[in-house]
Amino acid sequence: MAQDTQKRSQTKSLFTADLVVPAIKASFLKLNPRELVRNPVMFVTAAVAALMTVLLVIGQDDLSVGFKLQLVIWLWLTVLFGTFAEALAEGRGKAQAASLRATKAELTAKRLKGDGRQFDAVPASQLRVGDIVLVETNDLIPSDGDVVSGVASVNEAAITGESAPVIREAGGDRSAVTAGTRVISDEIRVKVTVEPGKGFLDRMIALVEGAERQKTPNEIALTLLLVGLTIIFLIAVGTIPGFATYADGSIPVAILAALLVTLIPTTIAALLSAIGIAGMDRLVRFNVLAKSGRAVEAAGDIDVLLLDKTGTITIGDRQASEFRSVSGTSTQELAEAALVASLADETPEGRSIVLLAREQFHVATAELAVGAEIIPFTAQTRISGVKVGGSLIQKGAVDSILRANPGSGETAVATELRRITDEIARAGGTPLAVARDGRLLGAIFLKDVVKAGIRERFGELRAMGIRTVMITGDNPLTAAAIAAEAGVDDFLAQATPEDKLELIRKEQTGGRLVAMCGDGTNDAPALAQADVGVAMNTGTQAAREAGNMVDLDSDPTKLIEVVGLGKQLLMTRGALTTFSVANDVAKYFAIIPAMFVVLYPGLGVLNVMRLGSPESAILSAIIFNAVVIPCLVPLALRGVAYKPMAAGPLLARNLAIYGLGGLIAPFIGIKFIDLVVGGLGLA
Repeated sequence: MAQDTQKRSQTKSLFTADLVVPAIKASFLKLNPRELVRNPVMFVTAAVAALMTVLLVIGQDDLSVGFKLQLVIWLWLTVLFGTFAEALAEGRGKAQAASLRATKAELTAKRLKGDGRQFDAVPASQLRVGDIVLVETNDLIPSDGDVVSGVASVNEAAITGESAPVIREAGGDRSAVTAGTRVISDEIRVKVTVEPGKGFLDRMIALVEGAERQKTPNEIALTLLLVGLTIIFLIAVGTIPGFATYADGSIPVAILAALLVTLIPTTIAALLSAIGIAGMDRLVRFNVLAKSGRAVEAAGDIDVLLLDKTGTITIGDRQASEFRSVSGTSTQELAEAALVASLADETPEGRSIVLLAREQFHVATAELAVGAEIIPFTAQTRISGVKVGGSLIQKGAVDSILRANPGSGETAVATELRRITDEIARAGGTPLAVARDGRLLGAIFLKDVVKAGIRERFGELRAMGIRTVMITGDNPLTAAAIAAEAGVDDFLAQATPEDKLELIRKEQTGGRLVAMCGDGTNDAPALAQADVGVAMNTGTQAAREAGNMVDLDSDPTKLIEVVGLGKQLLMTRGALTTFSVANDVAKYFAIIPAMFVVLYPGLGVLNVMRLGSPESAILSAIIFNAVVIPCLVPLALRGVAYKPMAAGPLLARNLAIYGLGGLIAPFIGIKFIDLVVGGLGLA
């Protein structure tokens, strides 16, 4: 619903006065040669317009002043229409940046003092990395950071546009908060992770404004092609006077200059920058921030999508639902050990274990003894726990617990534990083994819930030809159950950060483009390696820094829209290029026979449009050349409609619509303009 509203808003706001008026002003500023030289084709067009202006003043040929004045006006309009398209695309991004900047007023922060109980009220601009700030109900979060204490409901509408609040809490992968968002319940303590002026919102504003937008490889390749065609036509037009002299005729320089502009690919050259800018802009309107146009293009060619399971495919908050003890151990003993091992675990899973032990087994809530040694969880060991009073209690993946306690590996108890954990895994749960002083006690059943509707969304990706792979640290049985429920094509179980990197590099070595969705710090290396790394906005700062896209809605299936918009960008560029080339082909047949029929009467048979005169042919083509650019601006900014289908039918459809359309349009348009020009006596 939100996306439909965004699309309608985008359609309605395309040519509003607050966008068009600044774009008109900016189009004149872009006539600066330093600006124009970045677009060689339009630079040549501007040079020709300047030459024609000089010839109009000098007046040293047989052409009428009125005819030359019309050529000058339409040539300058051609350049201005091109700069207007780029300025309008940039203006839409700047308008979005202005609305974002409005949310980033000077904020006041409650910076905690050394004792952590009192605070000083300071401007947010004075905060430094490492500072801890208190954010209470109705306070705006003053800086990007991570929640280090507490849990709160946060309204992120200023960033994501979604009105529903989200939960931010210490520990896990939902600890990152963004400056300018508001706490609407409870309180949290936030550790500042960025220097002033370098936060997520600051970078977002700069990116939306296009300050850091660089040309993508496809744009560069197409620009080189356009430059090559321009050089070819420069040489071709430059040789015409020699042929004309040989045929005992002469062609005015003004006509040759105008001919050059009609033959070079001005249409696609004028719209190329606007297409690239609009591609990133459309992503922002879907609440996805792309850090580069390269990432948007790569998204259109994705072959494989890797998704982290927890928090991406599943809701992410696994809940303890059952304690299953091995023979010789009571469930009460297992629950007590699990509670003690989880007291220092601030993740939702750890808190759910404590809650289950208290509510179902009435285990008394305890505090860790002074001097207790906390064993933090790491992706390498996959074990956490506590060492207290000479007793070691461990909690973690089954294989990791067995490896950490070699003496229990081949015992009957170990065999029973494996049977229990296999049953949990087959049921789609995640088993956590618990051991005390090397003795296996049993397992904790953690339930993981697959997000609603995600199976259908993966079906859409499959229709696009994209293979989906779920990545998880769970054991293979659990991974298989979740993968089957979610509808992914493949899965990688017991994955470490190194395993994720190896899988991505293997796919890339096979020539495939890989996208990765993730939200945790352990996903950061994979996000950086992937061709398209989509980090969830709810994820950690490390994940958001590593990805080249950030999904502000934290919806992993948003990649369907990302891929669609990437394909739409490529299709739009291809469609308009096809239209432009077909346009030029049609203009050759429209103009050249009419121009040279006096010198070469045999060309009369090719003058199928029966244009009134050489002057009328040139003027009509120049007018059409200029008018077609603004007519195509809406298509360049909105993009060509994309529907999932095979490459063959898609190519055939585009050739039929834009190839044939580009071939026919000039014949109709130029002939119509020729009739108007002749009827008004303009040539």
